Amino acid sequence: MDNEPTEVTPRRRSAVKRTLMVIAMAITGFHIFASFLWIAPASTMREVIPGDLLSKYMIPLWGQSWSVFAPEPINGDYYFDVRAVIKTDSGEEITQWVRATDVELDHSTYKLFPPRSAGLGIGVASDIKGSWEELPDDQKAIVKLDYFKGDDSVDRLETKLKEYDDPENTIPAYLESEHLATAYATQVAKAIWGDDVQRVQYQAARQNVVPFAERNDKGAERPNIQPVPVGWRALVVEEHQSQEEFTKYFCASDEVRCVSEQ
Repeated sequence: MDNEPTEVTPRRRSAVKRTLMVIAMAITGFHIFASFLWIAPASTMREVIPGDLLSKYMIPLWGQSWSVFAPEPINGDYYFDVRAVIKTDSGEEITQWVRATDVELDHSTYKLFPPRSAGLGIGVASDIKGSWEELPDDQKAIVKLDYFKGDDSVDRLETKLKEYDDPENTIPAYLESEHLATAYATQVAKAIWGDDVQRVQYQAARQNVVPFAERNDKGAERPNIQPVPVGWRALVVEEHQSQEEFTKYFCASDEVRCVSEQ
């Protein structure tokens, strides 16, 4: 008896196609629905998707928000500058400022598939500026001071901040933002200047664009930069951070020359 190849009947092919179409439609429908819930104002509708499944699905690949659209589109740029004190054969030396946000954005400019991490510096700058603006004036003056000596430098900073009135309880949020900013600045500094970094200083800032009403005015100039002055800080290294991987990523930009390239 001859062994002839079994032919897939048209009916079977049709069933397979319908099954694949149903699966594709279900995935597409879920993605559209999840995106709608994510970008829409927060409401009880989000409880339709149980637990933290929505955030795990949307972040990091699909996260987005209405911040780029009217009525309040993005109307300014954030900067994050870093410098450090490094140990040398003759003592210590203060480096020049490096604009980390320019280095980060270089990874996405003119790139068809930019890494999502290219906005990290902007996010850190935006976060600490928002927290800093909420602080009372007395606390703003304190964060300008240097806190880098000893393992208790953060505790001393917190104690000093709490010596003054904080009616809106803004100190905890600021300290959390500063911790994140210092950890990021530490990674940037070590990526650029290596393991000889002793302490870091960073400055987050925002600069608004030319107001929409003045967009056709050839003489219009951008408003002044709004800085967040922070003093020298002790290094912060988190256990989950990989300095090696960050250095490879950060120093791949043409906007910076790292110690490994010198």
